[in-house]
Amino acid sequence: MAKALIGYMHSDLRTPHHLTAENARLRARVQELEQLVLTLKSENDALVEAHTELLESSIKEMQPA
Repeated sequence: MAKALIGYMHSDLRTPHHLTAENARLRARVQELEQLVLTLKSENDALVEAHTELLESSIKEMQPA
């Protein structure tokens, strides 16, 4: 019975090395995603600025001279 319990408790075959490697992989992925967020924010800001400029120029064209 004791062997069955010990075998049950040690059923996770991952070693600390595997956990460290997985942790490093996840940290790298988080860094990739953070960089992607920064890139998308930058692109979004540029698009908002371009849209604002376009909107302002079209409003000026619509006003009577």
